[in-house]
Amino acid sequence: MRQVLILAAALLVGGGYAARVANKVVAEHPVQEASLQPVAEPSQSSAGQHRMMLESDRLGHFRADVRVEGRHIDFMVDTGASLVALRESDAAMIGIRPMPSDYTAVVSTANGQVKAARAKLARVEIGDIIVYDVPALVLPDDVLATNLLGVSFLSRLRRYEYADGRLVLEQ
Repeated sequence: MRQVLILAAALLVGGGYAARVANKVVAEHPVQEASLQPVAEPSQSSAGQHRMMLESDRLGHFRADVRVEGRHIDFMVDTGASLVALRESDAAMIGIRPMPSDYTAVVSTANGQVKAARAKLARVEIGDIIVYDVPALVLPDDVLATNLLGVSFLSRLRRYEYADGRLVLEQ
């Protein structure tokens, strides 16, 4: 029984280390710039609704250049993330600098549970789509390889849908 427990502990530590290494590799080898650009198809329908279509990158992820508080920041759309998640360095770029005591939210990630700081983004824009007062979390750069555009943004849209290899966002 003792050997099984030791093996289980070793597998947990090894799995956490492998996830951290994979996260670091993804951060150090970003997808080529051309694949990060959304298909710039913002359009306005007759009902005054705004629409944006994003093409997936070579890994099947949807990446977008998003304006947060007027600054351009790269995001990956993540329907599995409850909130928008920002790396500390990008949060600082838009004026959000949480104190260590602000990291009170516990978040489950691929690297296990980490502490995050709650934030609210006054204005988030993608193409012609604008969403105000978006709840977000700030996470340390070493646990978050890329910013995530989560459901706290997506749920404020009229719809978002995956169709024909594209992600359609409508407001």
